[in-house]
Amino acid sequence: MILSGSEIVIEVLKEEGVDTVFGYPGGTILNIYDELYKHKDEIHHVLTSHEQGASHAADGYARSTGKVGVCMATSGPGATNLVTGIATAYMDSIPMVAITANVGISLLGKDTFQEVDIVGITMPITKHGFIVKDVANIADTLRRAFKIARSGRPGPVLVDITKNATAEKCEFTPKTPVIPERKEFDHYTKEDLQKVADMINASKRPFLYVGGGAVISGAQDEVRALIRKIDSPACDSLLGKGVVDATDPHYTGMIGMHGTKASNKGVSGCDMLLTLGARFSDRVTGNVKTFASEADIIHIDIDDAEINKNVATDAHIVGDMKDVLTDLIPLLEEKKHEEWMKTVTGYKKDFPLSYPEDRLTCQYVVERLDALTESKAIVSTDVGQHQMWTAQYYRFRKPRQFLTSGGLGTMGYGLGAIIGAKIGNPDDICVNIAGDGCFRMNLNELMTAARNHLPIIEVVIDNRVLGMVRQWQTLFYDKRYSNTVLEDETDYCKVAEAMGCAAFRIESREETDEILKKALAVKDRPVLIDAVIHEDDKVFPMVSPGGAIADAFDENDLKGQ
Repeated sequence: MILSGSEIVIEVLKEEGVDTVFGYPGGTILNIYDELYKHKDEIHHVLTSHEQGASHAADGYARSTGKVGVCMATSGPGATNLVTGIATAYMDSIPMVAITANVGISLLGKDTFQEVDIVGITMPITKHGFIVKDVANIADTLRRAFKIARSGRPGPVLVDITKNATAEKCEFTPKTPVIPERKEFDHYTKEDLQKVADMINASKRPFLYVGGGAVISGAQDEVRALIRKIDSPACDSLLGKGVVDATDPHYTGMIGMHGTKASNKGVSGCDMLLTLGARFSDRVTGNVKTFASEADIIHIDIDDAEINKNVATDAHIVGDMKDVLTDLIPLLEEKKHEEWMKTVTGYKKDFPLSYPEDRLTCQYVVERLDALTESKAIVSTDVGQHQMWTAQYYRFRKPRQFLTSGGLGTMGYGLGAIIGAKIGNPDDICVNIAGDGCFRMNLNELMTAARNHLPIIEVVIDNRVLGMVRQWQTLFYDKRYSNTVLEDETDYCKVAEAMGCAAFRIESREETDEILKKALAVKDRPVLIDAVIHEDDKVFPMVSPGGAIADAFDENDLKGQ
């Protein structure tokens, strides 16, 4: 059949199973938006308040559903406004296809109004980028983009289509999407498996470090079976949360700069560290020279570029996590490490997470939210103290519950992400926890949530400072608070109400449950909760920059100095 380029875009999106697109229209992409209008019963377009919100929403949709997220924008500033969201997805290996439209082919390279080389701009932050100038290439390019985005180690792909190509016509032949086979990314042998199995079987003090790759692979059942079979304690990275049930006795909490002392001490004292789908971020390892220095380090990852990149390993397997563990577990001996588990359990008892109980804190709000939602909510965060407190105190029971910008550390990420998550998971409770510094960056997306009658909950942890930066200034910069005090008169509740949201303020522990219950009961619109906390609350434990994770300190350690 003969179709225009815009019609082809829509047909390929339908082929790929896309039911939701997040975006913002403009001049060069109008032909595609005209076709979206005609197919609005098949593809739901969510108009965000800003293109960055669209990219974060596509990211949140993808993280929470496991599908490819799709966002759209026009040329020039519309396209460049997607960049932060694309980079966020790239750093965290999130499958996304960003579709932009550029000026017509005859106008390229002439500094035309709203012309920009978005493929060149995004080259370092995408798995691949395409510019399509001929209508005949649109279908195959888009199909290839989806395949690349979801295959192997996932990531964002950008497709830029010139306006002339969206209007011209050509023959279109429908095709069935090509879903990559897991096995095509496996590069290991029986000998590789046996070597790793022998190392695990010989271990007396094993420890598992679970990263985001285990979430992406859907390997939670295999990871949990592995933990039970070898009787090993397990920690996770920020992006690995939910793979190990937070209520499992083997679970020791997050590892790294703001990880638990139990995880940091356990990894520092283990004799075998099995790392599953993680990249040994600097925020995890601290001083690389001292990281797991007593252990044989085994690394399993789908991306061979990560092997020996940050931390030298003693053995590795390159492959899809679910495949690798399916093949590896039968080679492992059933073990009981009673003394080692007793030691690690002792760390958990001796060094519990704690916080001030004489006033309202973010930790308390998160704990009560966890209790009232029975640990079942999808929770997103922005970046900073509230992000760490949420990771520490919400008990994530399954993968894809926790959405956060791990690699890029994007302030303003969470609200767009939770909008995408709610649209992808309409029956789930969806909550974004933001700092007041982060909230002000993309608070305009409350209008998006209100317009779409999305009953999300936006919790603003309101300490009137840039909390994480202030914490560093307090501890390492002699309390020189350079540009971290937010001396505004803004009433966030009034702002939210003006945008069509319900709003509540929490100022004490005693009113926390009542207000959270009220927020959870709202079903027809977004709710903002302004939770007012002390400006000098800090995230503990903490590892000094460049320090060893075994030397994590907390408030009690500081008092003892």
